[in-house]
Amino acid sequence: MLTREEELEVLLHITERINAGLVLDEVMDYAYGALKQALPYDRIGFSLLENGGRRLRARWSRSEAREMKIVKGYAASMEGSSLEHILRTGRPRVLNDLVAYLKDHPSSDSTQRIVAEGMRSSLTCPLVALGKPIGFIFFSSLKPNTYRDVHVRLFQEIAGQLALTAEKGRLYEQLVELNDQKNKFLGIAAHDLRSPITVIRGYAELLEEGVLGETSPAQKEPLQAIVRHCSKMLVLINDLLDVSTIESGRLDLRLKKVDLGVFLQEIHKTNSLLAQAKATELVLEMPPELPVLWIDPERIEQVINNLITNALKFSNPHTQIILKAVCLEAAVAISVADQGQGIPAAELPQLFAFFSKTSVRPTGGETSTGLGLAIVKRLVEAHGGVVWVDSQRGKGSTFTFTLPLTPPEGNRGLAQP
Repeated sequence: MLTREEELEVLLHITERINAGLVLDEVMDYAYGALKQALPYDRIGFSLLENGGRRLRARWSRSEAREMKIVKGYAASMEGSSLEHILRTGRPRVLNDLVAYLKDHPSSDSTQRIVAEGMRSSLTCPLVALGKPIGFIFFSSLKPNTYRDVHVRLFQEIAGQLALTAEKGRLYEQLVELNDQKNKFLGIAAHDLRSPITVIRGYAELLEEGVLGETSPAQKEPLQAIVRHCSKMLVLINDLLDVSTIESGRLDLRLKKVDLGVFLQEIHKTNSLLAQAKATELVLEMPPELPVLWIDPERIEQVINNLITNALKFSNPHTQIILKAVCLEAAVAISVADQGQGIPAAELPQLFAFFSKTSVRPTGGETSTGLGLAIVKRLVEAHGGVVWVDSQRGKGSTFTFTLPLTPPEGNRGLAQP
């Protein structure tokens, strides 16, 4: 038997690990092995109340018996059961002879099952979290009289810690479910908004261009404003759709063999026109030969376009933006460097978080959703790469990401010839 000091030391180590956990099954799997240092048992069952406390459902169990008769999902009514008294008093119950108890309570299905497993004694502790009963933890032994001389207080302390973990896990599961619902709603809303806004922009462009009839100079200005604002909304909607896809775990890469040199030249050509519109020069620097990579070209183009657009947004006229590629040992590093305002060091850690914006203002009054860099990070990581930023106030910023020479294992099955 452990001394009280030894028990407390064991309890401290176990509770530290328990408190760090969020997923109940993982916590209980750890606790089952760790608690054997201080407590006698051959089986532990963990059950939670539901339906306003009217039913008890087995949530987790583990046993040394050859076959478990009470497993996850088993449920029983609380009404008229002996567990009601334990819940009312808040005190543990010790049964040192389950066979004898079953003779006195032959209608108890749970006792029949636990005896059929081979258990001969048990200790039941109520679980209370934040002052509210939430269920029970059952310790059982293959031998009778196992709990005749044990320190019940230690069982209660363990039960208290596990009750808090169970409640924390329940709240975490609810948050995950709510987050999934939010992502579904976000995706549906953004998808349903994209079509009508695209139609509005299309008709406004036709009116502006005179395809549907001649328009006056006074009419053209509001039509241009409609087109401009519709375009901004479509950018936001597309970003929200990407966020919804990423957050819900539905991001699938369509990998193809891509000649990186040709790929970067095409991106440079397209974005050079945007740079010229802001009196800025986009320069491409890369070695004569770059490898062929397995990437999703649309997603990586999205990454590079986003970085170039950001660089343009925060650059002054008559400066350079450099798109550069460098071969590393097992990857290619692609960077976009500007000569803009730079980002305060204190704001760099949150730069790739969703809806994160810096205090630096765009030089042309452009708007930002705060989603672009967060999407960039997720797309790069999905390819097995990493992204980072080096920035100095007054000198500019360099955003760099890597693409591995071989595709990530989880995405090879999606490769397209």
